[in-house]
Amino acid sequence: MSDNCDRVIDLIDPLVWGRVVPMVGVEPFCVVDEAGRPVEPIRRFLRDLVAQGCSATTIRSYAFALLRWWRFLRAVEVEWSKACPAEARDFVLWLQRTSKRRRLPRTDSASTAGTVNSITRKRFQDDSYMVATIRHSNAVVRSFYVFWIERGEGPLVNPVVLARGRGRRPDAHHNPLESFRAEGRLRYNPPAPKCRPRAMPDGLWEQLFTAMRSDRDRAILALAVSTGARAGELLGMRGADLDWGDQLIQVRRKGTRAPQWLPASPEAFVWLRLHVEEIGGLGAHAPVWQTLRRRARDGGPPGRVPLNYEALRAVLRRANGLLGTNWTMHDLRH
Repeated sequence: MSDNCDRVIDLIDPLVWGRVVPMVGVEPFCVVDEAGRPVEPIRRFLRDLVAQGCSATTIRSYAFALLRWWRFLRAVEVEWSKACPAEARDFVLWLQRTSKRRRLPRTDSASTAGTVNSITRKRFQDDSYMVATIRHSNAVVRSFYVFWIERGEGPLVNPVVLARGRGRRPDAHHNPLESFRAEGRLRYNPPAPKCRPRAMPDGLWEQLFTAMRSDRDRAILALAVSTGARAGELLGMRGADLDWGDQLIQVRRKGTRAPQWLPASPEAFVWLRLHVEEIGGLGAHAPVWQTLRRRARDGGPPGRVPLNYEALRAVLRRANGLLGTNWTMHDLRH
C-alpha cells in the first residue's frame, strides 16, 4: 500500500508490448505477449466474462483496456498482483496527460483534430484519451481485480478503490419505503461532462443523403434513420431478414443477440429494392449489403463480398469530406 509520490508521470513511456488477437475457442479475443503466448491472468478473466454472456465486442474492449493497464505496469516495474491504489492513481494521471500512439501520422485530419465542426457542432476526435475512455478503463481494471480477489489471488486490496465517504455512513437514515441510491463511485474517475443531445436537422440530413453515391448507401442510411438500428446490426442482415410485405427487417440485438423485427419506412424499402436489383437478386442466406472487390486477392475475377464496418466508415468519410461535416452512423439513431 506504499504511495510512490516520487514517480514522474511525464517520464512514463510504456513500450509497445503485447497485442490483442482473435482466438479460436471459448474466448473470442485474448491478450498475448511478445512471444505470442496468452497472458494467463487476463485469459482466465475474459473466459469468465464469456460465461456471463458478454458479447465478442465487449470481450475485445476489455482486452484492449487490460493491455493498456499491463503496459503501464511494465513501464513502472510493478507486478499485476502487487498493484496498489497509487498505481491506479498514476495510471489515470498518465492517461490524462499522454497521447495515443498512432501507426501512421495524421494527414488531412491534422488541421481539424480537437476542434469543433461549425456545421454539426461536434468535436473532432484527437489523440488524447477521452473522459469516457478513462472511466471505462477504471471499471475494467476494477472488475479484473474483483475477479482475482474473490479467488484469493492478486492483491489484498483492489487498486481501483471507491470514493471516500463524506463524513457519513452510506444509506444512513434510509427510508425503507424508498429504493437505495447508487453508491460506490470510483475515486479516480474524472467527472463526465454533460453532453448536448444529438440531433441532425432535416436540411443537413438531406445533404448527407444526397452525397451518397449508390443505392446501397442510400438504403443503409434510410434504414438506419427509420428503424434506429445500430450499424453492426444492419450489416449482419441476410436475405431472410427482409419482410417485403409488412416492410419489416430482422436484426440481432447487441449483447443478447436476440432477433427482433423492426418496422422500416416505405422509402427505405424502395432504395433497398433498387439495391437488390443492382446486385442481381438476393438469396435467403446471402448478406444484404455487398460491395464489389475490384482487385481480387487470388488473381481471379473481381467478385462481391459482404460490406464490413470499415467500408461503411469509408462511405461516411467520403461524404463528410464533401460536405465538411463529421457525421457518424450513431448520429442517425438520434
